[in-house]
Amino acid sequence: MKTIQLGRSELYVSPICLGTMTFGEQVDEPNTHRLLSHAVARGVTFWDTAEMYAVPPRPETFQVTETFLGNWIAKNPGLRQQLTLATKVAGPSRGMPWVRGGAMDVSAKDIIEACEASLRRLQTDVIDLYQLHWPTRNVPLFGQMYFDPRKDREVTSMHAQLEALGQLVKSGKVRAIGLSNETPYGVFEFVRLAEQHGLPRIATVQNAYHLLNRMQENGMDEVMHHLQVSLLAYSPLAFGLLSGKYDASGITGPDAPKDGRITLFESVRKQRWGRPEALHAARRYNALAREHGMRPAEMALAFCHSKWQVASTIIGVTTQAQLDENIDAFDTVLSPDLLKAIDAIRYELRDPAQ
Repeated sequence: MKTIQLGRSELYVSPICLGTMTFGEQVDEPNTHRLLSHAVARGVTFWDTAEMYAVPPRPETFQVTETFLGNWIAKNPGLRQQLTLATKVAGPSRGMPWVRGGAMDVSAKDIIEACEASLRRLQTDVIDLYQLHWPTRNVPLFGQMYFDPRKDREVTSMHAQLEALGQLVKSGKVRAIGLSNETPYGVFEFVRLAEQHGLPRIATVQNAYHLLNRMQENGMDEVMHHLQVSLLAYSPLAFGLLSGKYDASGITGPDAPKDGRITLFESVRKQRWGRPEALHAARRYNALAREHGMRPAEMALAFCHSKWQVASTIIGVTTQAQLDENIDAFDTVLSPDLLKAIDAIRYELRDPAQ
Protein backbone atom coordinates (compact mmCIF):
# COMPACT_ATOMS: atom_id res chain seq x y z
CA MET A 1 0.00 0.00 0.00
CA LYS A 2 1.42 3.39 -0.99
CA THR A 3 2.05 6.03 1.65
CA ILE A 4 1.20 9.73 1.82
CA GLN A 5 3.14 12.46 3.59
CA LEU A 6 1.13 14.33 6.21
CA GLY A 7 1.62 18.04 5.71
CA ARG A 8 5.27 19.02 6.00
CA SER A 9 5.87 16.45 8.74
CA GLU A 10 8.08 13.39 8.58
CA LEU A 11 5.03 11.14 8.86
CA TYR A 12 4.12 8.94 5.88
CA VAL A 13 0.89 7.01 6.29
CA SER A 14 -1.40 4.60 4.49
CA PRO A 15 -4.31 6.21 2.59
CA ILE A 16 -6.62 4.21 4.85
CA CYS A 17 -6.64 4.97 8.56
CA LEU A 18 -8.26 2.65 11.09
CA GLY A 19 -10.63 4.58 13.30
CA THR A 20 -11.14 2.99 16.70
CA MET A 21 -14.05 4.67 18.45
CA THR A 22 -16.18 1.49 18.33
CA PHE A 23 -13.53 -0.40 20.31
CA GLY A 24 -14.70 -0.59 23.91
CA GLU A 25 -18.37 0.02 23.10
CA GLN A 26 -19.51 -2.23 20.26
CA VAL A 27 -16.30 -4.28 20.12
CA ASP A 28 -14.80 -6.02 23.16
CA GLU A 29 -11.07 -6.29 23.78
CA PRO A 30 -10.41 -9.76 22.28
CA ASN A 31 -12.19 -8.78 19.05
CA THR A 32 -10.45 -5.41 19.06
CA HIS A 33 -7.10 -7.19 19.12
CA ARG A 34 -8.15 -9.45 16.26
CA LEU A 35 -9.20 -6.47 14.17
CA LEU A 36 -5.96 -4.62 14.91
CA SER A 37 -3.88 -7.62 13.86
CA HIS A 38 -5.90 -8.06 10.68
CA ALA A 39 -5.56 -4.37 9.83
CA VAL A 40 -1.77 -4.66 10.03
CA ALA A 41 -1.85 -7.78 7.88
CA ARG A 42 -3.82 -5.82 5.25
CA GLY A 43 -1.36 -2.92 5.33
CA VAL A 44 -3.45 -0.48 7.39
CA THR A 45 -0.82 0.77 9.81
CA PHE A 46 -2.21 4.25 10.47
CA TRP A 47 -4.53 4.17 13.52
CA ASP A 48 -6.53 6.98 15.07
CA THR A 49 -7.92 7.06 18.60
CA ALA A 50 -8.67 9.60 21.35
CA GLU A 51 -8.67 9.89 25.11
CA MET A 52 -12.45 10.40 24.94
CA TYR A 53 -13.17 7.09 23.17
CA ALA A 54 -15.20 4.85 23.05
CA VAL A 55 -18.17 6.59 21.39
CA PRO A 56 -20.87 7.48 22.27
CA PRO A 57 -18.95 8.88 25.22
CA ARG A 58 -19.87 7.77 28.72
CA PRO A 59 -17.89 7.52 31.95
CA GLU A 60 -17.74 3.73 31.84
CA THR A 61 -15.89 3.69 28.50
CA PHE A 62 -13.83 6.86 28.89
CA GLN A 63 -10.21 6.11 27.86
CA VAL A 64 -11.01 2.41 27.27
CA THR A 65 -10.12 2.46 23.57
CA GLU A 66 -6.59 3.71 24.20
CA THR A 67 -6.20 1.00 26.83
CA PHE A 68 -7.26 -1.71 24.37
CA LEU A 69 -4.75 -0.43 21.81
CA GLY A 70 -2.02 -0.20 24.41
CA ASN A 71 -2.57 -3.79 25.48
CA TRP A 72 -2.29 -4.91 21.84
CA ILE A 73 0.94 -2.93 21.42
CA ALA A 74 2.36 -4.52 24.60
CA LYS A 75 1.56 -7.98 23.18
CA ASN A 76 3.12 -7.09 19.80
CA PRO A 77 6.13 -4.91 20.61
CA GLY A 78 7.90 -5.77 17.39
CA LEU A 79 5.10 -4.17 15.35
CA ARG A 80 5.08 -0.75 17.03
CA GLN A 81 7.63 0.65 14.56
CA GLN A 82 5.30 -0.19 11.67
CA LEU A 83 2.48 1.90 13.14
CA THR A 84 1.63 5.56 12.86
CA LEU A 85 -0.33 6.13 16.04
CA ALA A 86 -2.61 9.15 16.33
CA THR A 87 -4.64 10.22 19.34
CA LYS A 88 -6.44 13.33 20.56
CA VAL A 89 -6.93 15.44 23.67
CA ALA A 90 -10.61 16.20 24.25
CA GLY A 91 -11.80 19.77 23.90
CA PRO A 92 -13.93 21.71 26.41
CA SER A 93 -16.76 19.76 27.99
CA ARG A 94 -19.80 18.95 25.87
CA GLY A 95 -21.86 17.48 28.71
CA MET A 96 -19.06 15.15 29.84
CA PRO A 97 -18.31 15.91 33.51
CA TRP A 98 -15.99 12.89 33.64
CA VAL A 99 -13.51 14.70 31.35
CA ARG A 100 -11.42 17.11 33.44
CA GLY A 101 -14.38 17.74 35.72
CA GLY A 102 -16.47 19.16 32.91
CA ALA A 103 -14.11 22.12 32.41
CA MET A 104 -15.00 24.56 29.64
CA ASP A 105 -11.37 25.22 28.82
CA VAL A 106 -8.33 23.19 27.78
CA SER A 107 -5.19 24.72 29.25
CA ALA A 108 -1.58 24.12 28.32
CA LYS A 109 -1.24 22.05 31.49
CA ASP A 110 -4.29 19.97 30.50
CA ILE A 111 -2.76 19.19 27.11
CA ILE A 112 0.54 18.03 28.56
CA GLU A 113 -1.10 15.92 31.28
CA ALA A 114 -3.55 14.38 28.82
CA CYS A 115 -0.73 13.46 26.44
CA GLU A 116 1.30 11.84 29.20
CA ALA A 117 -1.76 9.83 30.29
CA SER A 118 -2.38 8.71 26.70
CA LEU A 119 1.24 7.57 26.43
CA ARG A 120 0.77 5.41 29.51
CA ARG A 121 -2.49 3.88 28.28
CA LEU A 122 -1.07 3.27 24.81
CA GLN A 123 2.07 1.75 26.35
CA THR A 124 4.34 3.61 23.97
CA ASP A 125 7.15 6.15 24.27
CA VAL A 126 5.89 8.47 21.55
CA ILE A 127 2.62 9.50 19.91
CA ASP A 128 3.17 9.99 16.19
CA LEU A 129 0.32 12.47 15.67
CA TYR A 130 -1.23 14.34 18.61
CA GLN A 131 -4.39 16.31 17.86
CA LEU A 132 -6.71 18.79 19.54
CA HIS A 133 -10.05 16.98 19.28
CA TRP A 134 -12.14 20.13 18.86
CA PRO A 135 -11.51 23.86 19.33
CA THR A 136 -11.55 25.46 22.76
CA ARG A 137 -12.79 28.78 21.45
CA ASN A 138 -16.40 29.47 20.41
CA VAL A 139 -16.94 27.64 17.12
CA PRO A 140 -20.08 26.11 15.52
CA LEU A 141 -19.47 22.38 15.97
CA PHE A 142 -20.93 18.97 15.16
CA GLY A 143 -23.85 20.09 13.03
CA GLN A 144 -24.22 23.66 14.27
CA MET A 145 -24.33 25.87 11.20
CA TYR A 146 -23.68 29.46 12.29
CA PHE A 147 -20.99 31.31 14.21
CA ASP A 148 -22.38 33.51 16.99
CA PRO A 149 -19.83 36.04 18.32
CA ARG A 150 -22.03 36.64 21.38
CA LYS A 151 -20.93 33.23 22.64
CA ASP A 152 -17.25 34.17 22.74
CA ARG A 153 -15.66 33.68 26.16
CA GLU A 154 -12.24 33.85 27.79
CA VAL A 155 -10.33 30.61 27.14
CA THR A 156 -6.74 29.45 26.74
CA SER A 157 -5.36 30.99 23.57
CA MET A 158 -4.33 29.04 20.51
CA HIS A 159 -0.82 30.37 21.06
CA ALA A 160 -0.67 28.92 24.59
CA GLN A 161 -2.02 25.59 23.37
CA LEU A 162 0.52 25.54 20.55
CA GLU A 163 3.31 26.23 23.03
CA ALA A 164 2.20 23.19 25.06
CA LEU A 165 2.19 21.05 21.93
CA GLY A 166 5.64 22.42 21.16
CA GLN A 167 6.89 21.26 24.56
CA LEU A 168 5.62 17.76 23.83
CA VAL A 169 7.39 17.72 20.46
CA LYS A 170 10.62 19.10 21.93
CA SER A 171 10.59 16.47 24.68
CA GLY A 172 10.22 13.67 22.12
CA LYS A 173 6.79 12.58 23.35
CA VAL A 174 5.05 13.67 20.12
CA ARG A 175 6.34 13.59 16.54
CA ALA A 176 3.75 15.78 14.80
CA ILE A 177 0.62 17.72 15.74
CA GLY A 178 -2.80 18.23 14.24
CA LEU A 179 -6.28 19.65 14.70
CA SER A 180 -9.76 18.17 14.45
CA ASN A 181 -13.22 19.60 13.80
CA GLU A 182 -11.53 22.86 12.83
CA THR A 183 -12.46 25.82 10.67
CA PRO A 184 -10.45 27.56 7.95
CA TYR A 185 -9.74 30.40 10.38
CA GLY A 186 -8.42 27.97 12.99
CA VAL A 187 -6.11 26.24 10.51
CA PHE A 188 -4.75 29.54 9.23
CA GLU A 189 -4.21 30.95 12.72
CA PHE A 190 -2.41 27.86 14.07
CA VAL A 191 -0.05 27.94 11.08
CA ARG A 192 0.49 31.71 11.42
CA LEU A 193 1.30 31.41 15.12
CA ALA A 194 3.70 28.52 14.49
CA GLU A 195 5.60 30.47 11.87
CA GLN A 196 5.61 33.69 13.88
CA HIS A 197 6.87 32.09 17.10
CA GLY A 198 9.01 29.22 15.83
CA LEU A 199 6.62 26.55 17.10
CA PRO A 200 5.65 23.21 15.52
CA ARG A 201 3.46 23.48 12.46
CA ILE A 202 0.21 21.53 12.29
CA ALA A 203 0.42 18.65 9.85
CA THR A 204 -3.23 17.63 9.66
CA VAL A 205 -6.86 18.50 10.19
CA GLN A 206 -9.28 15.66 10.93
CA ASN A 207 -12.75 16.75 9.80
CA ALA A 208 -15.94 15.04 8.66
CA TYR A 209 -15.92 14.54 4.90
CA HIS A 210 -18.28 12.34 2.90
CA LEU A 211 -20.97 12.50 0.23
CA LEU A 212 -23.43 14.11 2.65
CA ASN A 213 -20.95 16.73 3.83
CA ARG A 214 -18.44 18.14 1.35
CA MET A 215 -18.02 21.47 3.13
CA GLN A 216 -14.25 20.98 3.08
CA GLU A 217 -14.47 21.80 -0.63
CA ASN A 218 -15.90 25.24 0.11
CA GLY A 219 -12.85 27.14 1.30
CA MET A 220 -11.06 24.74 3.65
CA ASP A 221 -9.43 22.92 0.74
CA GLU A 222 -7.88 26.15 -0.54
CA VAL A 223 -6.47 26.93 2.91
CA MET A 224 -5.07 23.44 3.38
CA HIS A 225 -3.57 23.35 -0.11
CA HIS A 226 -1.70 26.63 0.20
CA LEU A 227 -0.59 25.99 3.80
CA GLN A 228 0.37 22.36 3.11
CA VAL A 229 -1.88 20.83 5.75
CA SER A 230 -3.39 17.38 5.12
CA LEU A 231 -7.03 16.39 5.52
CA LEU A 232 -7.90 13.24 7.45
CA ALA A 233 -11.48 12.48 6.43
CA TYR A 234 -13.64 10.97 9.15
CA SER A 235 -17.07 9.33 8.91
CA PRO A 236 -16.77 8.57 5.17
CA LEU A 237 -19.94 6.43 5.45
CA ALA A 238 -21.82 9.07 7.47
CA PHE A 239 -22.34 6.79 10.47
CA GLY A 240 -23.68 4.07 8.19
CA LEU A 241 -26.13 6.13 6.14
CA LEU A 242 -23.95 5.60 3.06
CA SER A 243 -23.75 1.84 3.59
CA GLY A 244 -27.33 1.45 2.36
CA LYS A 245 -28.47 -0.45 5.44
CA TYR A 246 -31.02 2.21 6.40
CA ASP A 247 -32.44 2.74 2.91
CA ALA A 248 -35.48 0.48 3.26
CA SER A 249 -36.16 0.68 6.99
CA GLY A 250 -35.21 4.22 7.93
CA ILE A 251 -33.28 4.81 11.13
CA THR A 252 -35.98 4.33 13.77
CA GLY A 253 -38.50 1.90 12.28
CA PRO A 254 -39.12 -1.62 13.59
CA ASP A 255 -37.02 -3.05 10.75
CA ALA A 256 -34.05 -0.72 11.28
CA PRO A 257 -30.74 -2.60 11.71
CA LYS A 258 -30.41 -3.50 15.37
CA ASP A 259 -26.61 -3.17 15.28
CA GLY A 260 -26.53 0.17 13.46
CA ARG A 261 -24.98 3.01 15.42
CA ILE A 262 -27.77 5.44 14.54
CA THR A 263 -30.33 2.85 15.65
CA LEU A 264 -28.47 1.93 18.81
CA PHE A 265 -27.60 5.37 20.14
CA GLU A 266 -30.11 8.18 20.56
CA SER A 267 -27.28 10.68 21.04
CA VAL A 268 -26.17 9.95 17.47
CA ARG A 269 -29.69 10.29 16.06
CA LYS A 270 -29.97 13.74 17.60
CA GLN A 271 -26.94 14.91 15.66
CA ARG A 272 -26.55 15.70 11.95
CA TRP A 273 -26.64 11.99 11.07
CA GLY A 274 -30.27 11.69 12.18
CA ARG A 275 -31.68 14.45 9.99
CA PRO A 276 -34.40 13.31 7.56
CA GLU A 277 -32.64 15.30 4.83
CA ALA A 278 -29.45 13.29 5.42
CA LEU A 279 -31.26 9.97 4.98
CA HIS A 280 -33.02 11.27 1.86
CA ALA A 281 -29.72 12.29 0.29
CA ALA A 282 -28.06 9.02 1.32
CA ARG A 283 -30.79 7.06 -0.45
CA ARG A 284 -30.11 9.04 -3.65
CA TYR A 285 -26.38 8.35 -3.53
CA ASN A 286 -26.90 4.71 -2.59
CA ALA A 287 -29.28 4.22 -5.50
CA LEU A 288 -26.71 5.78 -7.82
CA ALA A 289 -24.09 3.32 -6.61
CA ARG A 290 -26.37 0.37 -7.27
CA GLU A 291 -27.16 1.68 -10.76
CA HIS A 292 -23.43 1.47 -11.46
CA GLY A 293 -23.08 -2.03 -10.08
CA MET A 294 -21.48 -1.03 -6.79
CA ARG A 295 -22.25 -1.45 -3.14
CA PRO A 296 -23.13 1.96 -1.63
CA ALA A 297 -20.22 1.79 0.82
CA GLU A 298 -17.85 0.96 -2.02
CA MET A 299 -18.80 4.09 -3.93
CA ALA A 300 -18.72 6.32 -0.84
CA LEU A 301 -15.23 5.17 0.16
CA ALA A 302 -13.90 5.25 -3.39
CA PHE A 303 -15.22 8.80 -3.66
CA CYS A 304 -13.12 9.94 -0.68
CA HIS A 305 -10.09 8.16 -2.06
CA SER A 306 -10.55 9.86 -5.44
CA LYS A 307 -10.42 13.40 -4.05
CA TRP A 308 -7.17 15.34 -4.10
CA GLN A 309 -8.27 17.06 -0.91
CA VAL A 310 -8.06 13.84 1.15
CA ALA A 311 -4.74 12.47 2.42
CA SER A 312 -6.14 9.52 4.39
CA THR A 313 -9.67 8.27 5.00
CA ILE A 314 -10.62 7.05 8.47
CA ILE A 315 -12.74 3.90 8.48
CA GLY A 316 -14.61 2.55 11.50
CA VAL A 317 -15.63 -1.10 11.76
CA THR A 318 -17.02 -3.67 14.16
CA THR A 319 -16.27 -6.87 12.20
CA GLN A 320 -13.48 -8.30 10.07
CA ALA A 321 -15.87 -8.57 7.12
CA GLN A 322 -16.51 -4.82 7.30
CA LEU A 323 -12.79 -4.16 7.55
CA ASP A 324 -12.04 -6.23 4.45
CA GLU A 325 -14.91 -4.71 2.46
CA ASN A 326 -13.82 -1.19 3.35
CA ILE A 327 -10.18 -1.80 2.48
CA ASP A 328 -11.12 -3.47 -0.82
CA ALA A 329 -13.24 -0.45 -1.78
CA PHE A 330 -10.11 1.65 -2.16
CA ASP A 331 -9.22 -0.33 -5.28
CA THR A 332 -12.39 0.92 -6.98
CA VAL A 333 -12.00 3.72 -9.53
CA LEU A 334 -15.02 5.92 -10.20
CA SER A 335 -15.63 6.90 -13.80
CA PRO A 336 -15.80 10.57 -14.83
CA ASP A 337 -19.51 10.13 -15.65
CA LEU A 338 -20.22 8.74 -12.18
CA LEU A 339 -18.33 11.58 -10.53
CA LYS A 340 -20.42 14.04 -12.56
CA ALA A 341 -23.59 12.30 -11.39
CA ILE A 342 -22.40 12.54 -7.79
CA ASP A 343 -21.74 16.26 -8.24
CA ALA A 344 -25.23 16.72 -9.73
CA ILE A 345 -26.83 15.26 -6.60
CA ARG A 346 -24.68 17.45 -4.41
CA TYR A 347 -25.67 20.55 -6.42
CA GLU A 348 -29.33 19.68 -5.84
CA LEU A 349 -29.22 18.55 -2.20
CA ARG A 350 -26.09 20.32 -0.93
CA ASP A 351 -24.64 19.09 2.38
CA PRO A 352 -27.47 17.88 4.62
CA ALA A 353 -25.17 16.32 7.24
CA GLN A 354 -22.72 19.19 7.58
